[in-house]
This record gives sequence, C-alpha cells and structure tokens, in this order.
Amino acid sequence: MIKNLRLLHRAYVVFVIVFLFLIFYPFYYITSRKTEWFGVLNKLRKANSLLCSFLTGIFFRINLDEPLEQKETYIYCANHTSNLDVMIICVLAKGRFHFMGKEELLRHPMFKIFFSTVDIPVKRESRMSAFRAFKRAGDNLEKGMSLVIFPEGGIGEEHYPPVLMPFKNGAFRLAIEKGVRIVPVTMNVWKKMFDDGAKYGSRPGICDIYVHKAVSTKDLKLGEEDLLKDQVFAIINSKLAV
Repeated sequence: MIKNLRLLHRAYVVFVIVFLFLIFYPFYYITSRKTEWFGVLNKLRKANSLLCSFLTGIFFRINLDEPLEQKETYIYCANHTSNLDVMIICVLAKGRFHFMGKEELLRHPMFKIFFSTVDIPVKRESRMSAFRAFKRAGDNLEKGMSLVIFPEGGIGEEHYPPVLMPFKNGAFRLAIEKGVRIVPVTMNVWKKMFDDGAKYGSRPGICDIYVHKAVSTKDLKLGEEDLLKDQVFAIINSKLAV
C-alpha cells in the first residue's frame, strides 16, 4: 500500500515537472539564445524549481555554513542521488552558473535545450571530450560564470541506501588552475526520491541540504588535486544521511 502511494506521488511529480517545463519552455528558448541572457535563464530555472517544490510538497531546507556571495565565482560540488538534485542547485546557486553533465543529456527531451546552450555536455569515456568540456568550463569561470558539477559522475543506482562514490579529478584540477573556491554541497534527497523514483516512488517532505563553507584553493598547486578532492569528499560525506 505504501509503495503504491509513493508510485502514485511519483507519477504526480513527473506530471508537475513536465507541465511546468512546457509553460517555461518559450522563455527558456528565448533566454538561451544569447550568453548575456544566461543570468535571466538561471532565474527562470530557479523559479521553475521553486514551483515544482511547492506543488509536489517536496521542500528544501537549505543550511548555509556561510552566506554565498552573489558576485563570486564558485565551483559547486554536490553528491548525486536524485533527479531532484538539479532543481536544488538551481535554487541555492548564486549569480550566473552552468552545469556540466553526461553527453546523453543532449538527447533528453527536457535537458537538451540547456546542454546545447548554457550547460556543458561531456562524453565520459572520451579524454578529448573531457578536455574540451573542462576548457570551456575554465573559460566560463574566467568570465565569472560558476560551475556546477556532480563529481561522482552520476547516480550509483546499484547502491540503496546510496553511498558516496569516488570522485573524478577534473573539477578539482580546474579549481586549482583557475584559483576558484569550491562549495561542497550535501543533499539528503534520496529518502524523498531516489534516482528517478521509478523503483521506490517518491513522497512529500523536507530534504535537508547542507551548503558547506567554501574551500579555498589559493595555496594549492597543480598536482595537489587529490588532496583537494579528498578534503571535499570528507566534507560532503560528513552530512550524508544514512
């Protein structure tokens, strides 16, 4: 009975997400045409995400270790256990930002408009694709555009309850190279919706999100990305609910 209710709620969540996306789509299309409009595009993504949260009853309680600066450029590194994670980052991120994600999102009916314009797709098994993606991300950071990345590289679907998977190095090398602070984010969302919700359904409630104090990279040099990666991993894992 409980599982059936959760699957019913998940169907409602999917309906709300698709319905709101269709309403926002014309505005997404217009604001994704020019880079100078990406700030407005992000505000639309935030509004869309907040509406989804309100209508589905899945709320985000964001706990900040320190305020995020509107005009500072960050690399946001977050754990990844739910399709809701993107919405959460859209709510908490400041200023102009963009995501880096798997190349398959270019073919996703909802995400392709973003990953063909503002966001950066990367083919995981291709070193050349990764090089081009991080080169583009580095250029955007220099222009004051924050980067959002899930350093696990995806959702560990085989682990339930989820565990934090090993991080990939790219974001940490980039942070050192560009002298950008990393914001570790722990998202405890999986109890409300794990992955896409198809297996366990979803349910309303409050998700605790921990935005940790930004980690400085100014005293690090290239070759020390493993130290930075291990530090960020430990910070995110410290607040991961079990």
